[in-house]
Amino acid sequence: MKEIVLMSDARVAAVPVQECGERLVDVRRDSSLLVDERKWQDSSGAFAYLRHGVLERLLEAQAQLPRGVRLLFVEGYRPPSLQRHYFDEYAAQLRAGHPDWSVEQVRSAASRYVSPPEIAPHSAGAAVDLTLADADGRELDMGTRMNATPEESAGACYTQAENISEQARSHRDVLGAALATAGLVNYPTEWWHWSYGDRYWALMTAADAAPYGPKELDSV
Repeated sequence: MKEIVLMSDARVAAVPVQECGERLVDVRRDSSLLVDERKWQDSSGAFAYLRHGVLERLLEAQAQLPRGVRLLFVEGYRPPSLQRHYFDEYAAQLRAGHPDWSVEQVRSAASRYVSPPEIAPHSAGAAVDLTLADADGRELDMGTRMNATPEESAGACYTQAENISEQARSHRDVLGAALATAGLVNYPTEWWHWSYGDRYWALMTAADAAPYGPKELDSV
């Protein structure tokens, strides 16, 4: 497996942001994407927003999928305050389980699963958590549940993990091929996380800067 660059890597934070001002759009209203209901308890509906350019690329990716297979959108935008809550919560769990770890070790390990708030692609409206579904909306086998931690899944949440079935590997390959063709990049510790236009994407594609930076939903 090739080197995995984590979100906590200083190279990610070093990428400049040149905010392009592109709007956030609600994928439930502005697209034909299949939207999962697991986040609908979010009264603000923030989870359903993405930058317009990211949504366009998801629709391009969906057009590349085999007949009878669809993208299943689960979560896009995440307010900065919620991102910090998720990061701090997971970091606290790791700290409790590994009291001998340094602050940097905890931060690095936490970033396998939750991005540090200051560079989080979700808070820029640039990232999406998604999976594949059949024509009836049933999720396909991807090897783990979405949002499985590295500890829970014994590392099977890593995109190129070897401890998954051939069927799950095939499904991940189908998802990855479609999204990569549309210009998105994967965070390799999470098979479900893909992004475009954020700092991580910029580093992975050697772009000079990230066009999408952190954004508040009320500025839409």
